[in-house]
Amino acid sequence: QVQLVESGGGLVQAGGSLRLSCAASGLTFSPYRMGWFRQPPGKEREIVASSRRNGGNAYYTDSVKGRFTISRDNAKNTVYLQMNSLKPDDTGVYSCAASKYILGSQWDYWGQGTQVTVSS
Repeated sequence: QVQLVESGGGLVQAGGSLRLSCAASGLTFSPYRMGWFRQPPGKEREIVASSRRNGGNAYYTDSVKGRFTISRDNAKNTVYLQMNSLKPDDTGVYSCAASKYILGSQWDYWGQGTQVTVSS
């Protein structure tokens, strides 16, 4: 049974930092593309960042470029999202996902999410 478990969310003031982790189990982690998504209150879920199997070709949505960094440790079956210079607009439920496809919008497995709240 595949499980993705996020951790590291919380309440932080604007300008602060958080590091999210997503630990995967029940799958061979390294071949999967991993992504971080967020769902702000009252809005649809959006992709924040993604990382291919070797960690290269990282993708970031425009609003987080230069502030967020996605990384992965294939030996630990874990993907991270380092979030710096946080803004109130970054508030939302952050979820990780795994895809066996190199590209595209199909994601095979999802975590339950962790809440990130950025106060002004």
